[in-house]
Amino acid sequence: AFIQFPLYERLKVEWAKVQGYETSPLQAATCGSFSGGVAAAFTTPLDVVKTRLMLGSDKNGVKYHGANDVIGRILKEEGTSVFLSGIQPRVMWISIGGFVFFGAYESYRSLLMNIS
Repeated sequence: AFIQFPLYERLKVEWAKVQGYETSPLQAATCGSFSGGVAAAFTTPLDVVKTRLMLGSDKNGVKYHGANDVIGRILKEEGTSVFLSGIQPRVMWISIGGFVFFGAYESYRSLLMNIS
């Protein structure tokens, strides 16, 4: 949310500036999809560490002792590329989710704004 929401709002503002009027719900959904994908890509390393912590131990059954231990062992035993494990499906699903969520949000918001 720390990355996705500010980026989403900025993209909507910039899109509206270019076209000269407020973004449509479909355009906002596209902004939500893109911002979700960017946020997913940037936070994938944190997700890898979180997943390892949730598992509790490595493939050999050796327990992890906090995030620093996970990071150190990944760097030492597996290499930096492991921090990007699962980035493709993560970006895809969060992008789809961002499109649906922000599209629904903006559609409903537009509906409520027209009622007043």
